[in-house]
Amino acid sequence: MIVGTGASPGIALGKVLIVRNEPLIIEKEEITSAEEEKGKLLEAMEISKSQIAKVREKTLKELGEEKAAIFDAHIMILEDPELTDNTINRIEKEKLNAAYALKQTVLEFITIFEAMDNEYMRERAADIRDVSDRILRNITGEQTTDLSMLEEDVILIAHDLTPSDTATMNKEKVLGFLTNIGGRTSHTAIMARSLEIPAVVGLKDITEKLESLDFVILDGETGRIEINPPDEVTEQYKALKEAYEEERKALEEVKGKESITADGRKLELAGNIGTPQDIEGLQKNDAEGVGLFRTEFIYMNRDSLPNEEEQFQAYKEVLEALNPKPVVIRTLDIGGDKKLSYLKIDEEMNPFLGYRAIRLCLKEKEIFKTQLRALLRASIYGNLKIMFPMISSLEELLEAKAVLNEVKTDLDKEGISYASNIEVGMMIEVPSAAIISDILAKHVDFFSIGTNDLIQYTCAVDRMNEKIDHLYQPFNPGVLRLIKMVIDHGHQEGIWVGMCGEMAGDKRMIPILLGMGLDEFSMSPSSILPARKLIQTLTFNKTQELVEKVLSMGTADEIEEYLKNTIK
Repeated sequence: MIVGTGASPGIALGKVLIVRNEPLIIEKEEITSAEEEKGKLLEAMEISKSQIAKVREKTLKELGEEKAAIFDAHIMILEDPELTDNTINRIEKEKLNAAYALKQTVLEFITIFEAMDNEYMRERAADIRDVSDRILRNITGEQTTDLSMLEEDVILIAHDLTPSDTATMNKEKVLGFLTNIGGRTSHTAIMARSLEIPAVVGLKDITEKLESLDFVILDGETGRIEINPPDEVTEQYKALKEAYEEERKALEEVKGKESITADGRKLELAGNIGTPQDIEGLQKNDAEGVGLFRTEFIYMNRDSLPNEEEQFQAYKEVLEALNPKPVVIRTLDIGGDKKLSYLKIDEEMNPFLGYRAIRLCLKEKEIFKTQLRALLRASIYGNLKIMFPMISSLEELLEAKAVLNEVKTDLDKEGISYASNIEVGMMIEVPSAAIISDILAKHVDFFSIGTNDLIQYTCAVDRMNEKIDHLYQPFNPGVLRLIKMVIDHGHQEGIWVGMCGEMAGDKRMIPILLGMGLDEFSMSPSSILPARKLIQTLTFNKTQELVEKVLSMGTADEIEEYLKNTIK
């Protein structure tokens, strides 16, 4: 048995698929037969064409004609006689191996396209790279794992899973995740909970301990892993899986009921989502709204920025589906561990402390304005609330609001309508913002506390670093005092305060947050019904007493131990 960090509850049993998407290294080699190399090239091109056609068909079915058209362009590149003829010419005249000859031809093409004045043509360089990488892998046999085309049920094993991996994977076929790195608030963990897929992270070297087709059992609650276990262990876990699923079914009884304490305090339990496809999970778990729509996923898995119309359609879809429930949409939060291949950002020593989120948007104002236009246009289709991420000063907040007002003025001039009652809020995830939250509260309609980053920045702990992850501590008294301060300051100015960090769905933390007066809890959709069931057993008065006691304690361990013994 191996133990890691339980990141997403549930039990999974199945064969593993090890994801190793390392960069391809192509070197010049001596060849014995030009005909043989030509054969390799042409065969790889046929295989690639067939693969692209399958991806196009799947994209058409799931995302529609517009997205599928990307792959028509890929097939056109593949069928371009210039690409084939130039590569064959190199094989024959320069006696180059097929892979190296193709690489040289493609580099020539990319250089030409990237030097063009026309932006559309420059963007085609990324398509050429994508297609050539596919052909090269088919020549060399060094395949990547195409997670969108999974055909069998598997447990994914990886060093880490990128946002692109989780956004494109065939979720119907993924039974669970196991990764070398990460903690409960890493991207993989958050996405696993959103998708309701069991996951264990922080396993250090699980990619080395497993081989393809090994049989694995994982418990996403305890973090336990069993590799090729004996039959009796497998049967035990099958029974535990059945019991877990029965427990989930029992939560159906709180569906359709209010999230209200035993003494009548009403709360709002909302869900965190990344794409319009997550609406199903919200509805299945009876969410009372969206507390965080992470819009960066609309910008990922593509080779150029989404235009205003694409964004408008995505926001409209979510707002319409949830109307009249509130939908808090966070503006673009790119940077840190979320990068865009087509947006050139210099390498930084500390990307989590660098050029990201609102900082990027206030510099790249056209990107920001395009998103705000799409949001405002979509606002007439539901109950939209706009939220700015990573605000660290009043100046940033006022500048972001000024850009929003500029966009409103532009829409007014164009005669384009938008809702008149859109609430504008900000995330509190930087300690400086928490400390001046009494000032910031005068300029917004709501706060949403992003505890994943607030803990990281307050405790100076990289939440992806296993060596110090014991210091990433939600129960740290400094963190709890900052949260209480933010809630109090918000209420003093008459605004509501929510939380969209992972702490909001933590059953140990819910009584404390309730006692502090938190108004809205936004969490992974699968956590909503368990949270509602717990809240219905609590009384606001008792949790206030609990908070008073907890805030008088000096260590995280003391607080955690006290809660363990107090809250059953």
